[in-house]
Amino acid sequence: MIPYGFTNQGFGTSKSSPWRAGANESTNIYFSHDVTIEGKALKAGTYGFFVVVEEKGPWTIIFSKDTQGWGSYFYDPANDALRVQVNSKEANSSEWLTYGFEEKLPQSSIAYLQWENKKIPFKVEVPNVNNIQLEIIKNELAGSKGFDYNNWKDAAVFCLTNKLDLNDALYFADAAISMLYVGKETFITLQVKSDVLMAMGKTEDSKNVMQKALRHQTATVVDLHQYARKLLGEGKKEEALDVYKLNRTMHPDDTFTTYFGLARGYAAVGDKKNAIKNWETAIKNIPEDQKPNLDYYKGELKKLKG
Repeated sequence: MIPYGFTNQGFGTSKSSPWRAGANESTNIYFSHDVTIEGKALKAGTYGFFVVVEEKGPWTIIFSKDTQGWGSYFYDPANDALRVQVNSKEANSSEWLTYGFEEKLPQSSIAYLQWENKKIPFKVEVPNVNNIQLEIIKNELAGSKGFDYNNWKDAAVFCLTNKLDLNDALYFADAAISMLYVGKETFITLQVKSDVLMAMGKTEDSKNVMQKALRHQTATVVDLHQYARKLLGEGKKEEALDVYKLNRTMHPDDTFTTYFGLARGYAAVGDKKNAIKNWETAIKNIPEDQKPNLDYYKGELKKLKG
């Protein structure tokens, strides 16, 4: 059905046409931003999509500036924006010509054409995708999404996680806390600001903000417990124990998690006596939703006693 290589279709101006990779009007592909195709640069825009089918060896994919043609009867290589060669693959039979995407990652995806028992994949990558996403976030925050402090907090986390401009991250974090009519000071928003300041090397400022977060009225038992676990993971054993102690002080009505935390904290610093004492109290007050873990907790206690 599809001829190999370039062919003279006997109609139109083209005497050497690729496959139109579809039917009737040109098959077009649109990129909202600059991309690379199989490592080769292609500017943002809409392109006619053509394929040179080969019986043996790699196939050629053509991205043409001509998007208005009918099929490939008027194909002109002078309009080629990019050609790349790819290897076809054997695939499960597909009666319908199908386009799709697989191996989807934040910065890339494998686009493919599949028909009958052949698949023709090509890798599409977006350079600087995080910077593109940051611009999208900024535009969104200038609209209705800017009236929710959580979106400002998430923007700060995005910058921090992806190692983008920390000045932007700090601006977003401050907005989440104190922007007029929008900002909301909570344990989470303060913690995010503390993390940003730490990434900026402003250690003392970071610690001061975090101390405020730990004592904030919105700080829950779980918030403090998880933060202490984070400190333990960073090897900051004494600091973690201090937070576990603070959790117990701030939430005296909690009879499990606060004692569980103290057991972990004391064990980390080598104080077996107090670790055992708090493990026993925690196990004594274990809630229903934690009973499936009872054997594990008893095992930890046994280790300490051993």
